[in-house]
Amino acid sequence: MKKLIWAVGCALLLSACGDEQEVGDVSLGMLTTKDIKISVLVDPLVTGVTCHVASIEADLDFADPSDSSIACRQTGPITQEILAKIDMSKSGEVVFKQSKSILFKSMKIRRIYDPKSQTLMYVSYSTKETSGSYKHSLSTVPLWGTAAYQQK
Repeated sequence: MKKLIWAVGCALLLSACGDEQEVGDVSLGMLTTKDIKISVLVDPLVTGVTCHVASIEADLDFADPSDSSIACRQTGPITQEILAKIDMSKSGEVVFKQSKSILFKSMKIRRIYDPKSQTLMYVSYSTKETSGSYKHSLSTVPLWGTAAYQQK
């Protein structure tokens, strides 16, 4: 019983800590403790890309639902020098991580570069299977029109 009380206390404390990057909060109604939270993320290496992530947070649950959506756009310059700093492997690199439960589930955003189309891809995904699926969402930022774009 003490462990349960401690876990509930930790969950409430963590949910009370505001996300500095939160830019929107949509209530799903009076009879639910779940809200859609909208956060902004500027890519730490490709600072000319801003992503908005919508995910559901459940204030009184030990775990948030795994669903999320992501939309990324060019909001500043992207140069060859910036592009040279990113991981060019097929698995890319994690640029953001947020805990979604007190036990091992998190939401991650990974940046992957597609050299053929010269496009940055941002995939948001859950690290725990839910209802037979790993929930995920994809957004792309083409480099066409930027200083990073290479004519073929």
